[in-house]
Amino acid sequence: MKMRIGIGYDVHPLKADLPLVLGGVEIPFPRGLAGHSDADVLLHAIMDALLGAAALGDLGRHFPPDDSRYRGISSLFLLQEVAHLLAKKKYTVQNIDSIIIAQKPRLFPYLHAMRQKIAAALALEEDLVSIKATTTEKLGFTGEGKGIAAHAVVLLLKK
Repeated sequence: MKMRIGIGYDVHPLKADLPLVLGGVEIPFPRGLAGHSDADVLLHAIMDALLGAAALGDLGRHFPPDDSRYRGISSLFLLQEVAHLLAKKKYTVQNIDSIIIAQKPRLFPYLHAMRQKIAAALALEEDLVSIKATTTEKLGFTGEGKGIAAHAVVLLLKK
């Protein structure tokens, strides 16, 4: 059996009058993340980590931002597609550790729902998915409330 580690990172700007979706959960907030899909930075970071660990390239390779099929698409659907790619290569997810970087809104009340949605999309036990949230103490673009970022690390096992 082979173990593979992957890392992922994503960032999107906040924009008025868009829904804020993180980890597949819509969070009440006056601004949302701008992007081609639903701009879910957490899921994008996780997908890049999964794809990277399996040496399958990055998110843009599989779901190009200039492809109209992905305009406004749910990143949970894309995560399920990534799960299918991993299964074809006989990889199983052993664990996911991730962090969302945002000054606002307060994300703690939504973390459990995010874990549930991600675990369900990947057919994993919930305790294999870790999500943390932090601020940058008002420093940088996330601290100024201009955007939200996320990092993820994953461990895959190939049978």
